[in-house]
Amino acid sequence: MTERPGVPAVLAAWFLATVPAPLVWFEWTHRWEEDQPLSSALWWPALASPVLAGLLAAGRPRRRGVPGLPLTVGVSTLVTAVLLAGSLAFFRWVVPLTGDARWGRALLGGLALAVGGALIGYAARGRLPRRHRPASWRGYLIGGVAVMLGAVLAQTTVRLGAEGSTVGQPPTEYGGVGPYATSAGRFTAPAAGAYAIFSVGFASTDPECRVDGVGRSAEPVSVPPGDYGGDAASYAWVATVRVPAAGVWTLECRSPDPEASYVVGDVPEIRGAVGSLIHWPVGLIWLVGALPGLLVVGATARRRAGAEARATAGGDGRER
Repeated sequence: MTERPGVPAVLAAWFLATVPAPLVWFEWTHRWEEDQPLSSALWWPALASPVLAGLLAAGRPRRRGVPGLPLTVGVSTLVTAVLLAGSLAFFRWVVPLTGDARWGRALLGGLALAVGGALIGYAARGRLPRRHRPASWRGYLIGGVAVMLGAVLAQTTVRLGAEGSTVGQPPTEYGGVGPYATSAGRFTAPAAGAYAIFSVGFASTDPECRVDGVGRSAEPVSVPPGDYGGDAASYAWVATVRVPAAGVWTLECRSPDPEASYVVGDVPEIRGAVGSLIHWPVGLIWLVGALPGLLVVGATARRRAGAEARATAGGDGRER
């Protein structure tokens, strides 16, 4: 008899299917020059809603009589509505991709599908085994995989979200360093302020860059967004430097690749909270992504501890 997924596992699956999956899928199936439209991402949480509602309805204890049906469907749909709204809010304020979307239609469509999924889950509840099994070691395995996958996908989500939420493309190059740059290690700043340093092509995204006369090194971007540029070359925003005045400045970038090139241009304008997330410490981003998996591990440990306590007390909580 298989063990039913717990709430943390369901939440982890929902997070995976509605936040990183739309961004990663578009990245895999389209050319890098194409911008992901917002509408393509909203399909994912809407279509995942009936699956979530069905799992929630199937996992609730079935009550006798007619009141059990509206109660189960109502609770399952309500929980799904909250998570659906959260996923839509993510693409509204955290990663606002290009293009417009009909938010009301996406929400109502997802809820309508959720009601249908909850009805199917309620009908299937009677066919599922009713005997409860305590958590097995498989929960730790699933949670561990979710921790690693979530940490990796969190960083990928921030990067792809920043690329998809960039307004336009950096239009101007003011100079740079390396074989690709037209100027020999210099750039001309038209005004005082912040400028972006871009790696060209396959150059390292973790260089040590410095501008003479500024007094400090360039500030690295923790999660460098890329896919800027055109057919000639792609660029990734790897650092930011601030100059106190207009004029000609000397740029130096140290990289493991002696042939790497870096150019200076305008700072990309990234909409939404993801524009700040790319500057967060990478470890913190990993931790946020690992939270769903950590919840699965914690729930498994709690259920196993409860089963062992019941078994010690002479109950029937021993694993079979």
